[in-house]
Amino acid sequence: MELLTIALVGGGAFLAGGMNAMAGGGTFFSFPALLAAGVPPVTANASNTVALWPASLSSAWAYRRELLRHKSWVILLTVVALIGGLAGGLLLLATSNAAFAKLIPWLLLTATALFAFSGQVAKLVAWSKTRLGLQADPDAGRRSVGGTLFQLAVSIYGGFFGAGQGILMLAALSIQGLEDMQELNAIKNWLSAINYTVSGLTFIIAGAISWPHTLLMLVTAMAGGYAGAALARRLPALWLRRLVVAVGTVLTIIYFVKTYF
Repeated sequence: MELLTIALVGGGAFLAGGMNAMAGGGTFFSFPALLAAGVPPVTANASNTVALWPASLSSAWAYRRELLRHKSWVILLTVVALIGGLAGGLLLLATSNAAFAKLIPWLLLTATALFAFSGQVAKLVAWSKTRLGLQADPDAGRRSVGGTLFQLAVSIYGGFFGAGQGILMLAALSIQGLEDMQELNAIKNWLSAINYTVSGLTFIIAGAISWPHTLLMLVTAMAGGYAGAALARRLPALWLRRLVVAVGTVLTIIYFVKTYF
């Protein structure tokens, strides 16, 4: 690869790893960088998935203390992420990207709105329980069938097409009652790593990887992921929430323009 290509692809992957660690949306940086370097779209999508897997894992490691606070719940979500990642990867091999692309802007819009107003939704649920005379249970959302199915849907989406996966996961976790931003990031990064592992193996088996680009991105995305996680731990929670909403809004606008205009 030429020096310019190395800088373009490596820099895009570094930014992607950092953004995924802090708020999600990293694919917006790495995938276009691969396309600009001349990598074919399908190969770029598959290579991007494999390349960003270690970045999510390193980010999850940086948050390991927060991750262990919800050990039993994380084990359940890990199983869900494994199943969803496999289903999403197989779905990608059986369905055209063009058909699913029309749904992407709406999924991002829904996820951003859910995350932005997750606090109000949680208060509404608590108020409804009080009005109905039900005993409040802070862990009920994390044990609910509906919450688990929501996570499964997000995992399938992540295995099929990773853009915005982090925002969807943050939204799903928030709706289930998790409020601490650092714990949200910890679990999101771990589940993203699981998703990338399963779907990435699917693409490797299918032989759809450009290894020179992927190996470069593996290193730079991992460094970006660890740096992003370290930065996220030092930023106020309000700033991180605003960053998540901002990234979600930008991604939504971009995909609406790309899809419908």
